[in-house]
Order: sequence, then structure tokens, then C-alpha cells
Amino acid sequence: MKLIITAAAGAGLLALAACNTHSDAGDNIVANSENVADNLEEVADNMSNDTAADVTENKADAVRAAGENAADAADNAVDNAADANKTK
Repeated sequence: MKLIITAAAGAGLLALAACNTHSDAGDNIVANSENVADNLEEVADNMSNDTAADVTENKADAVRAAGENAADAADNAVDNAADANKTK
């Protein structure tokens, strides 16, 4: 079950990564959140309690989503700064 969830999440992330490019700052945020989420998934894989493992897997998904949102915000800030510099 965990393998299916992980595979589905991985496929979804690949599809998302294909259409979502970020600034350097955004890429760094996404990479960091991916590392944290991967660590959470490793912890979940080593849990003997399936309910706790599912909760931890959900936290990993939430970390990825939060990282993506933060990267989008960073990209917007970079774009806004670039636009502000163009008007000067």
C-alpha cells in the first residue's frame, strides 16, 4: 500500500515538475522540502503502526505542497523585483 502511494506521489510530482519551473530561490525551496518529505517517508516506511505511517506519509505530502507554494511565492517576489527594476 505504501509503495503504491509513494509511486503515485512520485508520478504526480514528475508531472508537476515538468510544467512548473522556478527561479533559483524557488528551486532551492522545492529541493529542501523534497528532502524533508523524503525523510518523513523513510520514517513512515520504518513504522510498524500503519495508521501512524499513513499520518506521516500525509505530512510528507503536506511538506511538498507547502514547499511548492513557498517556491511560487518566492518566484512571484523575484518577478515583482525584476518588474520594479525595469520601471526605473
